[in-house]
Amino acid sequence: MASKASIPKGTRDFSPLEVSKRQYISSTIQEHFKTFGFQPIETPTFENSDTLMGKYGEEGDRLIFKILNSGDYLKKANSEAYQGKDSVRLASSISEKALKYDLTVPFARYVVQHQNEIDFPFKRFQIQNVYRADRPQRGRFREFTQCDADVIGSDSLWQEVEFIQLYDSVFTSLKLEGVTIKMNNRKILSGLAEVIGESDKLIDFTVALDKLDKIGEEGVKKEMLDKGISESAIENIQPIFNFNGDFATKISLLKSLLSNSEIGQQGIEELEFIQKALQELPLKTATLDLDVTLARGLNYYTGAIFEISAPAKVKMGSIGGGGRYDDLTGIFGLKNMSGVGISFGLDRIYLVLEELDLFPEEIKETTKVLFINFGEEEALYALKAITELRTASVSAELYPDAAKMKKQMTYADKRSIPYVVLAGGSEMQSEVYNLKNMKTGEQASYTKDDLIKKLTIS
Repeated sequence: MASKASIPKGTRDFSPLEVSKRQYISSTIQEHFKTFGFQPIETPTFENSDTLMGKYGEEGDRLIFKILNSGDYLKKANSEAYQGKDSVRLASSISEKALKYDLTVPFARYVVQHQNEIDFPFKRFQIQNVYRADRPQRGRFREFTQCDADVIGSDSLWQEVEFIQLYDSVFTSLKLEGVTIKMNNRKILSGLAEVIGESDKLIDFTVALDKLDKIGEEGVKKEMLDKGISESAIENIQPIFNFNGDFATKISLLKSLLSNSEIGQQGIEELEFIQKALQELPLKTATLDLDVTLARGLNYYTGAIFEISAPAKVKMGSIGGGGRYDDLTGIFGLKNMSGVGISFGLDRIYLVLEELDLFPEEIKETTKVLFINFGEEEALYALKAITELRTASVSAELYPDAAKMKKQMTYADKRSIPYVVLAGGSEMQSEVYNLKNMKTGEQASYTKDDLIKKLTIS
């Protein structure tokens, strides 16, 4: 019996038009990556499990897809773990590899392995798929594409300034106006945890705070209480749930709230540096906003944190994010290597552009001209012109079968092919090609050379 055709939840097939739209986004991003001086690299689809595990916090670890060892994997299974139903220890004994959760940790591994071949500071970009065992929903997939750029080997805050400019440049090119670049600093969060006396619960504090837009103020407070953060401590940070005003106003409020925290003051100084620089370098279409509740649950951020929100009229989660990590490569033995990076969420950007109807009309055009097939002799005559058109970088094709004219014209119409060439016996005798514009219905005969000129400039 034939098996049912299906794909796993959280994955997708892409049609030719969808692929063209995705390529439009990725090529736009890649163009700006190169303009800003980033170099491309690629890393494997899967990594050793110990490369990934323990790098994303407890929540992230649960979302890593593990790959069973090949062969009789149960033969090497930890019997104690199996008998005791200890899934974590059992998994480590039967799975030595895992699909990559993001591009940043594999990049850190790459830097350490290739440190003697790299010129620092190293600016790299990567556009590859990543995998997360998440619950699928709109804008959230188990396989999706990340477009990352990182600078490693420099602690200069000018990198953060340039990344904000990079975001602005990309979204301006995509004509996606009204994007908000939210920014915070991990040192601000450390300062908040310090002033309320909960420094030892920094990770629990930031993970809960990062969920504010999903579960609301009361939900965040409940999670903090469940993690052992006291009610009095939560009351002391109440002002951050109601921070309003522009960037400068929020900075002023933070200075008051964190006046007794040295690390908090450091975070404020870094935010002020970036803000003042961007006052002299105005953004084109994006808006910069200070969001003190922005935490992002990833453990490795140590400085600036970024998250990108789509225009308010579109209901969508973040479409990008990133931040500063002062010692990410330290997890692989290379100490004191500061870095900062950002990511574009291609799949969510796609959904936003689709909803706002921002894809260029020409994306729909794959083939520029279709030659109608009237038979063997006519097909050979058509292919002579087609071959020269392709040499001139004009996409052209011959309908493969000598089917009825209506079927061939319908095929061209459904594929949004703008031109059709009809070349039967009379055209062959006159050594011309009859070109029809599918949008206007106009027709005219051209010699082969004139046809090529016409289609090259059209």
